[in-house]
Amino acid sequence: MNHNLRTSRRLKDAVKATAITGLSILLLAMFLSPFLFMVFTAMKSPQQMSALDAPIWPAKQATYTYNGNDLEVFIVPMPEGTKKELAMLKPGREQSIFVDPADPNTDEITWQGSWRTLERPWEWSPRWENFSEVWELINFPRLFRNTLFLAIMSEIGVLISCTLVAYGFARFRFPGRNILFTILISTIFLPAAVTTIPTYTFFLKIGWVGTYLPLIIPTFFANAYDVFLLRQYFMTIPHEMDEAAMIDGASPFRIFWSIILPQSIPVLVAVSVFHIVWAWNDYYNPLIYLSTKPELQPIAVAMARFNGIHSTNPHLIQATALMALVVPLIVFLLAQRFFKQGIVITGVEK
Repeated sequence: MNHNLRTSRRLKDAVKATAITGLSILLLAMFLSPFLFMVFTAMKSPQQMSALDAPIWPAKQATYTYNGNDLEVFIVPMPEGTKKELAMLKPGREQSIFVDPADPNTDEITWQGSWRTLERPWEWSPRWENFSEVWELINFPRLFRNTLFLAIMSEIGVLISCTLVAYGFARFRFPGRNILFTILISTIFLPAAVTTIPTYTFFLKIGWVGTYLPLIIPTFFANAYDVFLLRQYFMTIPHEMDEAAMIDGASPFRIFWSIILPQSIPVLVAVSVFHIVWAWNDYYNPLIYLSTKPELQPIAVAMARFNGIHSTNPHLIQATALMALVVPLIVFLLAQRFFKQGIVITGVEK
């Protein structure tokens, strides 16, 4: 009896694990399918993009060289009921002449019917030239340089300002602390459109429009989202460590620099990844402040302009998007261990 129960329990566990794994794979496939479609489209040729019967993966129509000429290959139904790949030598409205690539020395084959109704065999053939073509058309070196500069400089501002503000809310007790923190968090719900006109007017009057300053300087004044993540993590660090450092004569800034920050690497990495990805994809702010300076624009703005110009070339558009995705993807893969740890710990209620 016990043996049967154990066998039944193991069978149920195996079925449950198989079902969960299968569902996870299905969800993963659904989630990654748009990305896979983008990769395939980025490697297609213009001819494949215009062909109605083209497969979803990058491919080219099969051809056969006959007497120095490249002939198109079609899947032709034969009289005996089979299908054969034949190269079309002479197309016709009601009948066409083919040759057999497998045995070109045999007699030419005359097929009755419209050759336009025939299927074509396709061969796997990624077109890597799309990426080099886009590299030249959109001037990727300059765009990468502009975007990296904006991302790194604004990242420095975010880390400096947000860590200091979060440290103050996490470690110091002062009147109105909770109210101020609530007001700070409430700014997350403030729509960006509400502050766009006042901030643009201000930056215009002080002569910053057309420069990187409106995109970099505000990051040195903290933001509610990153302050919240950092504060939550700082509050998980025991206060006893601060008290021990105070007994040894450490100042608040010394505690912050030597105790808090070294133990906060996971959340600092998480905040860095969040901001780099946001800065890399930011389109709205650079469009407003750098609209008259195309040589300073980051990749998001240049991609939008490129998409408008090359709207009839989706393979080039997808190649551009794929190339722009490389840097944030590499950053996330390199930092994913610390990133996940920082997110998990900052979610602890304090």
